[in-house]
Amino acid sequence: MKSKKLPLRIGVGAIVLNYDNLVFVGKRKDNPIDKWQMPQGGVEKNENLLNAMKRELYEETSIKSIKVLKELDNWLSYELPVELLGKIWKGRFRGQKQKWFIVKFTGSENEINLNTKYPEFIEWKWINIDQLPDVIVDFKKNVYQELKEEIKKFVN
Repeated sequence: MKSKKLPLRIGVGAIVLNYDNLVFVGKRKDNPIDKWQMPQGGVEKNENLLNAMKRELYEETSIKSIKVLKELDNWLSYELPVELLGKIWKGRFRGQKQKWFIVKFTGSENEINLNTKYPEFIEWKWINIDQLPDVIVDFKKNVYQELKEEIKKFVN
């Protein structure tokens, strides 16, 4: 599998902070070992990045009550490990290039419902910002390390 020939998928991610500046993470349905991630997903053709983030967040968590605080300046990307190439996204991409947004969750926790039309998470929790790189799958660790630094600059 020639991974460099495959393009990166354009995606968005939502860093959802609660009132205590803890971060929302979900345990993926397709990877139920103890790995968690923030809501993220692909951008549809001609879709605005902010709208894509709001759509993905709603599709994965049912969360609508948010205040957008910041769109991170840089795009962040990761490459899939060799064993996942050709299996994820119907084999069309080698990884993902993402635009991330920091948002404040303004609703009550009973708004959060993972039992959506196409569920991706089986469990969710709030974690400390510093824990982000420790809960994610290895191939996304660099992205989460960078996101941790960006969030800390923003909330401090």
